[in-house]
Amino acid sequence: MNDFLFSIAGFILAIGLLVAVHEFGHFWVARRLGVKVLKFSIGFGRPLWSRVGRDGIEYAIAALPFGGYVKMLDETEDENIPEHEAHRAFNRQALWKRTAVVVAGPLFNFLFAFVAYWFVFMAGIDGVKPIVGAVVDGSLAERGGFKVGDEILKIDGKATRSWNEHRLYLFNRALARNSVPVQVRTQEGEIALRRLHLDAVPLRELDAGLLENGIGLYGYIPEIPPVIGSIQEDSPAGRSALRVGDRIVAMGDKRIENWRGLVDAVRPLAGRSTIVTLERSNQRLEVRLRPEPVEVRDTTIGRIGISPKPVSIPEEYRVHVTYGPVDAVAKSAGSVWVMSVLTLKMLAKIVTLEVSAKNISGPLTIAQFAGDSVQVGWDRFFLFLAIVSISLGVLNLLPIPVLDGGHLLYYAMEAVTGGPPSKQVLLWGQQIGLAMLFALMSLAFYNDIVRLLQ
Repeated sequence: MNDFLFSIAGFILAIGLLVAVHEFGHFWVARRLGVKVLKFSIGFGRPLWSRVGRDGIEYAIAALPFGGYVKMLDETEDENIPEHEAHRAFNRQALWKRTAVVVAGPLFNFLFAFVAYWFVFMAGIDGVKPIVGAVVDGSLAERGGFKVGDEILKIDGKATRSWNEHRLYLFNRALARNSVPVQVRTQEGEIALRRLHLDAVPLRELDAGLLENGIGLYGYIPEIPPVIGSIQEDSPAGRSALRVGDRIVAMGDKRIENWRGLVDAVRPLAGRSTIVTLERSNQRLEVRLRPEPVEVRDTTIGRIGISPKPVSIPEEYRVHVTYGPVDAVAKSAGSVWVMSVLTLKMLAKIVTLEVSAKNISGPLTIAQFAGDSVQVGWDRFFLFLAIVSISLGVLNLLPIPVLDGGHLLYYAMEAVTGGPPSKQVLLWGQQIGLAMLFALMSLAFYNDIVRLLQ
């Protein structure tokens, strides 16, 4: 229940803040260029709060926190505009002014992401040292020569100080079908060169778990005992006699030494009844349960619905990565650029069916990540905000009618033809844009529901 509340609170806070940033971009530039603003609203529907400020502008917070808008004086929406105010109407502005007002929304999203990254890089990010903790048998990492205990020093010439520092860069290189050199220090203290042939990762298998699922590299993993930390209510474990704090010592006739062993023992038991041997209060008990089948990456595995007790990372494996003010500027600008380009590349490859559409996330997934990042700490929440803000900026610039990019497309047509598109063209564009957005949101919701079920 607490996770659900954190997700809802995190989602409302994140979307409300990023929408406010986006709409403030339109609002601020419009005001600076002499356009009369009638209303600035965060959310849609019935206002929960509103007040009228200077120049008669109404500021409002509405009930549905899924967007917002800036309403400007415009003769295409209201023909009864007083003559003394007509020069401030949006439709009467020069083409460059209208373009600047429209571009300002996405631009402020990119600017917000830059500032968020800068603050986080300046304050520092807690992480784990880039030491290989596990290499999957037969994986890309094993073929590249990686060994357990290798300390990653450089990835493609970039100094590496934490395990997740260049995760996004590797994803981008995999999308570009590149081979990446990796410099490591072996357990014996020798400097060696490994290589990741990222072009060998199938495009349709690219996702956020590329490093682990696609490459087969895991960072330092502390030994996790097979002790139950939490149990899902509607799960095989929740319907059995298992309790939080139980230590599982055997699954059928297979002895369990750690949590990884427990996971490996449960996976092949989908739909098959088995005996779980456990220790509780120095007593050994047996419980019968049937792992439920779950589809993961087109493979059916068993799941019983339990999570381990949290374990801490030893101090010697922890790292706190910080940047100076100047270095943080360069790092932030680079992060915004890489994320923007990556988002565009992913969208293009999804459209051409090269990359799975499962990578598209909707509000449910965003809410889940928002709640998780809020609980972890403000730095993770700011990084989450930066990524979502960049995504909003990129999506709004797509040449889809009803989005900012659609308006920019109309302005480009106007610049070429010397006049605005006809009302019929605008009507068709609006209908096509709404249909495309509906299809995109339907796909995003479908992916969200599938993830939650899994």
